[in-house]
Amino acid sequence: MKKKNAISAVLAVTMLTAAILPGCSSGENSGKTEIEILQYKPEAAAYFDQVEEEFNASHDDIHLTISSPNDASTIMRTRFIREDYPDIIGIGGDINYSYYVDADILADVSDYPGLADVKESYVDILENLEITPKEGTYGVPYVANAAGILYNKDMFEEHGWEIPESWGELIDLCEEIQSEGILPFYFGFRDTWTCLAPWNSLAVDLAPADTCQQVNAGETTFSEEYKEVAEKCLELVSYGPDDPFAYGYNDACTAFANGESAMYPIGSYAVPQILSVNPEMNIDSFVTPGNDDASKNTLNSGVDLMFAVTAECENKEAAYEVLDFLMEDENIQAYIDDQNAVPCKDGDFELAPMLDGMKSFIDAGNMTDYQDHYYPSEMAADALIQTYLINGDAEAFLSDFDTRWQRYNRDIIRAVQEYNEEHGDAE
Repeated sequence: MKKKNAISAVLAVTMLTAAILPGCSSGENSGKTEIEILQYKPEAAAYFDQVEEEFNASHDDIHLTISSPNDASTIMRTRFIREDYPDIIGIGGDINYSYYVDADILADVSDYPGLADVKESYVDILENLEITPKEGTYGVPYVANAAGILYNKDMFEEHGWEIPESWGELIDLCEEIQSEGILPFYFGFRDTWTCLAPWNSLAVDLAPADTCQQVNAGETTFSEEYKEVAEKCLELVSYGPDDPFAYGYNDACTAFANGESAMYPIGSYAVPQILSVNPEMNIDSFVTPGNDDASKNTLNSGVDLMFAVTAECENKEAAYEVLDFLMEDENIQAYIDDQNAVPCKDGDFELAPMLDGMKSFIDAGNMTDYQDHYYPSEMAADALIQTYLINGDAEAFLSDFDTRWQRYNRDIIRAVQEYNEEHGDAE
């Protein structure tokens, strides 16, 4: 699909983040319905500034304001407490979305016609994030990201290395790369959050997609479900630098860009940083093959940006008109081009070439959400994983994971178990 909208022409321009404006009509656009979006992706501020400009230029009856602050999540929570609600919020499909749905902050948008064009797998991902099942749909998935293994395509072609489709093939490949004097992986584990990238992409292969829900219901433990994930994650680290914890995210991106490793287990979000170091680098990716049976592997992909109408929005019809504009193919394509994103909408979109190796999974809808989208931030799961990868004590790590989960998730566990007692096995 070719870009038709002028949005794409200005995405490279550095723009200042818009200041937060009041959520209610200000009166400065008399006669127009005021719609405000507060969204959490400051790196996409230029795109949203242009969306705002083009929408307002083409609509006489609605005035749109889009804010893209650096601390959007904190601002959202503060405004919710003050009952000063934006009409629409743009957030990720993670535990914050779960909290907002549970607190009845978001409106049911199951009557929004545009949902019919969204891939069912992404609608299901949002539904699965609900703490307890609720009737309705509370978000419109916009774009997703994907995590697996980035690789140096030119290096692979030069050496004749094959893309692995099973865990055994991945380990054999690492051994082959190592035997040729090349480092298989680079990691940026000094920054604890980067430890979640290989962890998540292995967990979707090796643990049930609803592991966290099962633990909350008292049906299993992380010690049982994450044992193989922990073992294989540690094995991957052995094919990295001697001290993978000495390097941060930027270091790893730079090293991979400079050809210091053949592969980098990270999400598609890292590509712009890598290309900023080496714009000519030929990058592709493949799904982490955590299983010995390739048919059991799945793409680690979650909703990176979704739009939700707040329950206090007084002009739902106008909000839907704004969503229609955002969901136009040319606008989604412009966002994809700017952010190397994966569209949640069905259609003939052009994906970034570094996602070529994942395209068959995307097209088939064979994708599973990041398990850390269910982890409470207070638990600091990334730091737990980092500590484990340093000391290698799987038993102690898994035990600690279970203990901390019970401590920081107790309110959710109580809500889930009360729901199950009331409803039995009913969904």
